[in-house]
Amino acid sequence: MTQLSAPVPAAPVPAAPVPAAPAPGAAPAREGRLVRPYGDTTGDGMVQVSFTLPLPHDKVAEGAAEQLARKMGMDPAMVVHAKPMGPDFTFFVVYGKVRHLVDTGAVEVVERDYPLLGSKEVDLAIRERLRRRLVVVGACIGTDAHTVGIDAILNIKGFAGEKGLEYHREIKVVNLGAQVAVPRLVEVALAEQADAVLVSQVVTQRDAHLLNTREMSAAFREACAPERRPLLVVGGPRFDERMADELGVDRIFARGTTPAEVASYLVHHVRSAA
Repeated sequence: MTQLSAPVPAAPVPAAPVPAAPAPGAAPAREGRLVRPYGDTTGDGMVQVSFTLPLPHDKVAEGAAEQLARKMGMDPAMVVHAKPMGPDFTFFVVYGKVRHLVDTGAVEVVERDYPLLGSKEVDLAIRERLRRRLVVVGACIGTDAHTVGIDAILNIKGFAGEKGLEYHREIKVVNLGAQVAVPRLVEVALAEQADAVLVSQVVTQRDAHLLNTREMSAAFREACAPERRPLLVVGGPRFDERMADELGVDRIFARGTTPAEVASYLVHHVRSAA
């Protein structure tokens, strides 16, 4: 007769750790996930990059492009396209595999921390808080002649189906256009008693957009007391939105920003300052 042994009691399951409460004022933690580039199948890590080397197009140049790609972490790497760019340069497209993973929970971005308002809500908020029109002066400063960005935000035609700031009855827009010197911008902003100054920068060679922005913020700090300084807002396709404090401005808007986002931010500032 088989003797049954007494059942062994199961080991106690440790209690799940209680997550620590976030510090006061800290943003709530985001749940992240690990991701790898997608090419043909999920997680295969296949990527495509393009660059130009100062070499005439030959096999040595293609070998140099492949070697550069490997040093960038692509293994294997294949040159799938090479085109001469004049006698001394070659443009390459390289396809290859990377093994890097990205934790989306560790990605730092500037989230919109104010509600997106409609046109009527914007005008109503300005009328109730200021009891006058909000004055906005806009320009492309330095040698930048690309007005497509500033016009998309200021002109009544707007961008992506949204009307620009000129559409609002309670906003007075002074658009100075392109290639405006910083002293001229400061002069007009003070003369108009501007509530906000919007600057667009598209040209980025040799960090021109950063140098111009620092020059502008320094000029306004020198020209007026902190309580009289207008809100300084800059935007452009190559700005890092996290650099606002470093550049001495109140807000940075990156590519794809719409007029409604800018108008809503201005209202948010008006409400906060009231």
